[in-house]
Parts: sequence; structure tokens; C-alpha cells
Amino acid sequence: MSLSILLTRPLQSQRPRPPRAPPTHPHCESCYSRRCRARPEVSACCSLGPCPLLCGAVFHLCKEAEHALLCPNRRVPCLNAAYGCPLAMTRDALAAHLRRCPASVVCCSMEWNRWPADDGHTHPCRELHHNLMREHGQGASPDLDLALALRDQDHLFHSLRMKTLFPELCSRRDERHRQDKRKEEKQQQEEKQQQEEEMRKRMDMEEKERREAARRQTREDGADRPDGGGTWDHMSWVSIRKEEEEGEEEEPSQEEREAVARGSWENPEVLRSYTAWERMFNMDMGSCREAAAANRSGGAEEGAGPCTPREDEPPETSAEHRGRFVYGHLEPMKIINVRTFMVPTSFVARQSRNRHPAFYQRESRGVDTRDLGVGVEDMPVWEEVQASLLCSLEKEQRGHLIAEGLCTDPLLQDQGSQTYSFLSAPFADDARLADLTAGRPPELHMQLQLEGVTSRHHKASSAFTFLCGRSFPRQEYGKHFRNVHSDIQTCVSGWFEQRCPLAYLGCTYSQRRFQPSTHKATITYDQHTGCLSLRPTLPGCQTGDSDPPGTPTPPPLVLCHLASFLDSLSLTQLALVSRLLRDVCSSLLQDRGMVTLRWTKETSSHGGATWRVGQKVWEFSTLFSPVSEWCFQDVPHMSEHLKVCCFYQREHRSQRIQLPCVGDKLPTKMLHENPTLVTSFKNKVIL
Repeated sequence: MSLSILLTRPLQSQRPRPPRAPPTHPHCESCYSRRCRARPEVSACCSLGPCPLLCGAVFHLCKEAEHALLCPNRRVPCLNAAYGCPLAMTRDALAAHLRRCPASVVCCSMEWNRWPADDGHTHPCRELHHNLMREHGQGASPDLDLALALRDQDHLFHSLRMKTLFPELCSRRDERHRQDKRKEEKQQQEEKQQQEEEMRKRMDMEEKERREAARRQTREDGADRPDGGGTWDHMSWVSIRKEEEEGEEEEPSQEEREAVARGSWENPEVLRSYTAWERMFNMDMGSCREAAAANRSGGAEEGAGPCTPREDEPPETSAEHRGRFVYGHLEPMKIINVRTFMVPTSFVARQSRNRHPAFYQRESRGVDTRDLGVGVEDMPVWEEVQASLLCSLEKEQRGHLIAEGLCTDPLLQDQGSQTYSFLSAPFADDARLADLTAGRPPELHMQLQLEGVTSRHHKASSAFTFLCGRSFPRQEYGKHFRNVHSDIQTCVSGWFEQRCPLAYLGCTYSQRRFQPSTHKATITYDQHTGCLSLRPTLPGCQTGDSDPPGTPTPPPLVLCHLASFLDSLSLTQLALVSRLLRDVCSSLLQDRGMVTLRWTKETSSHGGATWRVGQKVWEFSTLFSPVSEWCFQDVPHMSEHLKVCCFYQREHRSQRIQLPCVGDKLPTKMLHENPTLVTSFKNKVIL
């Protein structure tokens, strides 16, 4: 047995197999009493016995395999064994294990929307964004709203492919391969057409040979018959002679059709249809003979056919030649074009925007940039980020399309197009928007404010939707959603983090108002993990201090005990310090970590694709220490900042301003001359 087979069968060998079920007995199938006193017989009943795992059950021995499926003391694998859980336990411990099973993973489905920074429906805060990005470029720690906005912007830029948005501006690296493929397909098509043409010529030659054989047979039959008038066989022979003399091909005669039918047609359906048409033709010939006989008996001239010529045409254009009738004059049929669509009489076009097509002539023509009278080199150049965001919003389900066909009238439809020109074009086939902005100074193209929505709510148009998508063990998901999304993310603008009221002018001052009620800590954003973290504030502790040389390393058991008090995010960071701490954190994976499956795509030889489990990944989540209650921090009020804010400019006015209705009192008589609502009701006067 090979080594690969041995490595792929350990899970199957570890699974306990129930004992093979012996044949049941008629009495044992319906007996469930623990004190059964039936006498054991070979073919009717067996003796009672207890469970070998001492669960307390007593049953007939032939039901041991059935009891193994329900025994609470039997060791079975976890219900999530197919999803990566390697643990096996007794059946009665499965329910308690599922609460902390490492394979019971939940993916966060929280969604939120962000609008572009230059959205037309809101006031753009260009000065604030410029100042924030300048401080961020100088190494300052970004605020929570700015850090989350930059994270969402980075995810968005990595998801926008330039080939999807602007396929006409991408570089044609594989254009030569496509041209070769087109040439190959064209060559194959030409070869196929050539083969079909040769097959068609071969079939025509065989058909011609069969016709020649039928003609020779007709000549032999005509030579054996005496000369007689009015026979169709004789006229067919005359037509064949005429065809040979003139060298023209005419319709095959009756004998030729019969010869072809006898020689090549073997389909009974074709023969049946052919016989029906021959019967109809014979009936027409019979009617022509009766009409000719009636004309002769009525004193018609000898030799006149049933189809007599018109009075205004020569008699030689229509004649009867030994039973063969020729129509000498045929009038062409007039072809009339009928329009099936008619405009309803009740239809009225919109004269304000569209013209009625019945009164005005229209011309359909394509509009290009050349119609603008501007050269290609003088065309305005677009900025890649703004154009990409705009075109991406066009493809949203509830977005507004620029080049969308608009139908405002049942008969008219307007179509538009948009032309773009970029300095960085042509783009690579695999280029993303993040690749184009990699070497540029950082800019903020998303708004700081966000709106938390779910898939069950109606989303606003022209907004980008972002998904959390992080995985957590089932017992940690509720804590993550409460602290990260409910407490911080949805309240970061104005409540959890408060900015200066003059931020719209460019002031970047902000303060974080809340902290955990149990200890002092600050919420920060970790750029490496891309998530929020809780950093405790310890008095007298300086970051970056190292232990003096010669300090002994704690034993691994002590390290494992200390690591058990850390949260999942701290364990993730601790595992990156050294190999020893990585081994210490690995010992806590089954209790604190989670396991996920990584799928790989495999392509078979015949072109099909299948997905298989490539590996099982053990990791910790990004959950920080849960906070059950928040309290206000001891920070000064925002009014203290306004006293020194450079954007707060006071205007001192010394000139007096007269307020309305101040100084002169109105006469009391004028106030009571007109009747009021109260006096009207008292005097019962109807106004």
C-alpha cells in the first residue's frame, strides 16, 4: 500500500463502526421490556444483555447494533467533522461541544453604504479631506472615521477592474493570439465549406448520371412503342430530344421522376408524397382532356386546346401539341406591401420633447467626437478615479446610467454614448484602480459619514455598498456585532467620536468621548489587520521598553496560562513575536481558535473543473476584549477647543442695528377694530 493512501485514510479508521447486526428474531422485534422472561430459542428469541459501555440499557443481544446508534456513552466524531473539527467525544457531550466547536464558524453579513466625496447631493468637504490626508501623510494617527473610510476605499479600489469598466482602453496583449485563433477558425470554416462544395458536386454528378440512365431507358421504351398521338411517354421522348438538341436542362419528365424514384428513393414517406402529387397531376390532365372534347363537340376548330389564346394575341402563342398544353400568355401578379402596424387614433405624441413621426422626417445617424469639431489631442482628459467611480455607479442596480437608452415615447427612443480619455491609457488587462493610484499621493475619495443598512432595506442609489465578511466562532459573533458595528461604527460620526463644529471649514480636531466602564482603554485602528482594537491605558507603562539582559524566560506552562487571559486579536499578534510564543498560542487553537476550509480548483483532462478541500486553516479571530458598558472619558468640552480654534473667527460690530417693531407702539384702537375669532363666536356672527 502506497504512502499517499495511508495518509488519506486516518479519519475513516478513527470512526467507530457499529457491530454487525445479527439476524433479528420475531419475538425480539416487538419486545422492549427490560424484564423479559421469554425462553431463548434459536429461531424465535435470544437472551437479554446489558450495554457493553455501561450506559444502563438492557436489551436483547440481537439489537446491539441498533443500540449502538443511540448509546450516549459511545464515542462519535463531531457533527462538524466534515467542516474540519477533528474532535471525537461521547454522544451525550455533542450538544455542549457545539457551543464552542472550532468548526462552527459564522461570517458577519453587516453591510453599509458610502457616497463618493464629490457627490452632487451633499456639500463637499474638500478642505477637511485635504487637511486630514496631509496630517495622515506626515505620520499622524488617523481618526476612526478617516481610518474606516480609507479601509473601505482601499477595498473598493482593489475590486474595480479597468478591463470591466473600459474594455476599449485596455492593452491588447493577447490580440495576436486572438487574431491567430480567428484565422484558424476561418481556415477551418473554409475547409468545411470546400468539403461541402465537393460533396455537392459529387451528388450533382450522381444525379446527372441517374438522369442519363433514365433518359436512355425512356428512349428504349419509346423505340419499342408504335407512333401514336396524345401519349405522355412520346411527348417526354420529344422533350428529351429537344433538350439534347438545344443543350438546355429542363424539368425532368414523368419517366425520369419514376426512374429516380425507383432507383434512389427508399423513404416510404417520400414515395407516398410523390404518389399524391402524381394523382393530383393526373386529375388536372383529365380535366384538360374533357375540356378539349367539349370544345370539339361544340364546333371548335380542329387542333384547338382547352386553353385558347386571347383575341389580341397571335394563335401560335398557345396550341395543343399531341396532348401537351402550353400557356402562351401569363399576366404578372401585382405585389402589394401591407403594413400590419398602424398608429392608434387615440395616440398623441409629446410635442414638447418628441416630434410626431407622421409629420416630420427623421434621419438616424451616429454621433461621434468628430462632430464636435474638436481634435482628439484637444479632447478633455478625465481623471481615472472619478471616471471609474462614476462608471462603476452606472452599473449599480439602482444607479443612473449615462449611456442608457431612454424611451419616453412608444415610437421614439433616444440613445446616448460617452467617450473617455485618460493619460495612463492603455491599461493592462489585469489592472485595477488600486494599481493606478499606487504611486500617487494619498487622497480621500469617500465621505467620512456612512449609513448602516442591511440587505432587507432599500438602499439609496449612487452609493457603494461594503460588506464586513469577517469570520468568527459562534460564541464570539454576538460580541463582535455589538461592539464593532452597533457601538462604534454606526456612532463614530458625532457620538462615539466628535469633531469640531467648524470641520466643514477644514478643522481636523476630534476627540473620542467613550471608554470601557471597567478600565481605561482607547479604541484604535490597526492597519495591519484592518480592524478595530482596544488598547488599555496603563499608568507608568511605556511602550517599547525591553527586558534587561539575563532575564529568564518563563516556562511554557506559565506562558500558556498567561495567554489564556488574552483576547483573540491579542493572541493573533502574540503569535507573530517568536516561535516559542507561536507554539504557545497554537496550544489554544482548539479551545479559542477556529478552523476553516480552503478550497482549490482542479481542472481535469477533459476540461471540467472541480473544487476540493486544499487545506484546513487554524486561526484566531479579530475580536478584542468585549465591552459590556461604556462611559464618558474625562476630556474637556468642545467649547474649550472653540476658544482656540483657528477657524473660529469672530465679527465685532459696533454699529447699532434697529430691530423690527421696536420703539413705536401701535395704537390700542387699531388692535381691536377688526373682529377676532373670539368676538365672532361670542356675538354669534358668521364671517
